[in-house]
This record gives sequence, C-alpha cells and structure tokens, in this order.
Amino acid sequence: MKFFTYVFIFIILLLTSVSFLLPTKEKQQFDDDALRTAALSRNMSSTPATYGDLLKLVDTPENRMSKEKIDLGRDLYHEKMLSKDKDISCATCHVLSKNLKDKNIYLKALTSKTNDKTDCVVCHLSDQSGTDRFETAVGHGGAENPFHLNTLTTLNVALAKFQTWDGSVKSVEKQVGLSIQDPTQMNLSIEEVEKRLLEDAKYVKKFKLAFDKVSFENVEKAIGAYLKTLVTRSDYDRFLDGDNDAMSKKAKKGLANFLNFGCKGCHTGVTVGGQSIQKFPLRDYNSIVDVTNSFNEEDKGREVSDFDFNAKMYHPFPFENKGGFMGKDGERLFRVPMLRNVTKTSPYFHNGAVAKIREAVFLMGKHQLGMHLTNRQIDEIVEFLKSLEGDVVDYKVVNKDTV
Repeated sequence: MKFFTYVFIFIILLLTSVSFLLPTKEKQQFDDDALRTAALSRNMSSTPATYGDLLKLVDTPENRMSKEKIDLGRDLYHEKMLSKDKDISCATCHVLSKNLKDKNIYLKALTSKTNDKTDCVVCHLSDQSGTDRFETAVGHGGAENPFHLNTLTTLNVALAKFQTWDGSVKSVEKQVGLSIQDPTQMNLSIEEVEKRLLEDAKYVKKFKLAFDKVSFENVEKAIGAYLKTLVTRSDYDRFLDGDNDAMSKKAKKGLANFLNFGCKGCHTGVTVGGQSIQKFPLRDYNSIVDVTNSFNEEDKGREVSDFDFNAKMYHPFPFENKGGFMGKDGERLFRVPMLRNVTKTSPYFHNGAVAKIREAVFLMGKHQLGMHLTNRQIDEIVEFLKSLEGDVVDYKVVNKDTV
C-alpha cells in the first residue's frame, strides 16, 4: 500500500515540476502611457470633444449635417405623431431624459400578464441609457418583439458600423425608417407619415428650412442627423486624451485585462464594439434544456413522434433561448455590442436574458475566450466598463461653413 502511495506522490511532484517548465503566456504589464498607447494602437480612440471633430466622423455626402436638420431631427425623435396611435415616439423606447415624464408604456409593460421578464427599467427608469431596459422590446399596442430581441441603445449608435442584432442594417437613416414602419414598433406607413406632417404648419416650415420639402426620406435623414449628435464622453475618453487621473487604478487594471485577454479583438473602435459581426458563442459548453419546460400549452395531445427533439432540447446559448433568434442567417452571427454605457443598458445579450453585468462578463470570458475569469479579474473588468459611462455631449452645433 505504501508503495502505491509513494508512486502517487512521485507522479504529483513530477507533474508539478513539469508545469513550471511549460511555456506560459506572459500578460503584458502597462504603465499609464503604455496602457493608453496600447488602447489607441488597437483603434480604441476617444469620442469627439467638439462638433468639428464629430463632423469628421459622421458627416456624409448622403446626409450632410446642418443645424436646421439636427433641430428638426430632435423634434421628430420626440414626436408621437410618428406612431400609429400617436402615443409613442423614438424617445419612448430609446430614453434620453433623466427626468422621464411619459412612463405609460413602461407601466403598461410592467403590469402586463407576462410577469417573467428581467426588466431592469424597474430600478433604472431615470437612467440616460438610450434604451428601455426591458428584456424584450415593446412597441405599438404593447406588442413585444417577435424574436424577443432586446432594444439597442441610440447613444453612440452613429459611430457603429452595424445597427441591428443581425447586422442587416448599416445606417442610422435606414434604421429610422424601418422602426417607424415596423408593426411591432411604431406601425405607421410612409404615406401616413407624410400626410400627418404636411397637415402640421410647424413641421412644414421646419422641413423647408432643413430640406426642400416634407418627405419620408427627409424624416429619416433628419432623425439620422440628430442621432449622430447623441455621443457620450467618459472618464475613459479623458484618460485616452492624456489625463492619467481620469481612471482609477482598478479600472486601468480592467482595461489591461481587456487588452491582454483578447476582448479588444471584437470590442474595438471608438464605440468599443458595434464594428463587426461575430459568432456567439464561440465555445459551446451548453445546453440541454429540461424537456418538461420545452412544451407549450398547444403541444398537449400531440404524439411524441411529432416533436423534433433536437430542436426542442438543444440550443447553443449559455442562457434560455427566449425568442429562438439565432442571429444572421441563423448562424449565431451577431453584431458585437457596443460597450460604451454598457453598465446602463442591462439586461444583456440579444434577448435580455442576463440581468447582471458581472454574469455577462463571466459568460463572455467562458464562451468567447475559453477562460474562467476569477472574481478579481471580473471586478477589474467591470470597473473598466464603469469608466465607459458617460453623458451625451452638449455639442455647440453650428452649420459646417462656420465650424
């Protein structure tokens, strides 16, 4: 018996000694200047501090920015006339005001018969998040998104390359038009939009100043121009611009982790995300769902042979697959979420299945990076994400020829 004990101890010691000889990936250490340089070299630049700098990023030949256009877009963003029942606007679901007055859509949703939501709006109604913080988007008549998709924020959205969860829309102007017409969002036709605006003398005048006439295309352009000004700046931006004291030591460690672990491979650019379409999850450790939870009321009475058990029992996500959405072309390809203000846009992932930012970080480490992040590493990364919190910049908007 002692012989086997000695052999076991010898093997353990041998394995331990060999592990010290194996090559390890040394994590790069950064001082403030090196950390800033590392982030900037990976295209993680700060957001524009001035309107002139903003124009360099968002002004396009298809939709030239102007003060009149932005002012009109701001009005239209908050205009309930653009919804079928004249009861919701873009701002209803993409909340910008810290002192929200119109809470009706939220109260209706929160008291609806569906009571299994992860609705962070309950505690964060006053956050300037650019989203509604519901698990699933709610629109015209209280209709929920048919795929149970989470509402994306409008903050910094014009700096992203993709506007939807599946990346099918690439401009804010196009997304505006689709949202107005969508039956589960504002549910208003192009013809009715133009008719209503033409009957309003105030808008006829504003459209004449910004464009030549009232048209649905000009509605898209005006709101698009306004969205391009909804840009936030944060402690992270001030750090990138040279202020070493803008971020805490813990947040800097989180940024170093973010760079070292490979998060920056997908979450890059000025928006720290939103620049590419990527597969999620890359690593599928999941997911056999309890079959008893997979049957609906209408399934009762059907023969067992009627069911596709592979479809019923399996999905690749590390959370419940509410809505059944599988990304672009059904291939688990999703727009990489922007991380600016991410701490204000819970719940997380495409169907809002995860309420807590720490859990979201842990899941991303496990399923995208193949890493089991420690509590300390998660805390540091979350502290970095907090440094991305910012308010909308109050740009001094002037016409381009006076910039």
